[in-house]
Amino acid sequence: MDTQLKLEAPWEEVKEKLKEVHADLTDEDLEYAPGQEQQLLERVSKIIGKDIAATKGWIESVSFNKNIAS
Repeated sequence: MDTQLKLEAPWEEVKEKLKEVHADLTDEDLEYAPGQEQQLLERVSKIIGKDIAATKGWIESVSFNKNIAS
């Protein structure tokens, strides 16, 4: 599975939107550096209770929508 994230918005913006939806996500949970997508997706998927593919889709949709995530 391709775990490379395709983001439209800067990660800092995406991270804040993700935290608005899932208040249990912390900055530490959302720590991300290019090339470390797999680790990020594994951490976030455990917290939000979705598989890695669904988590990746959710993060990318937040990035593309540039508004409150659903």
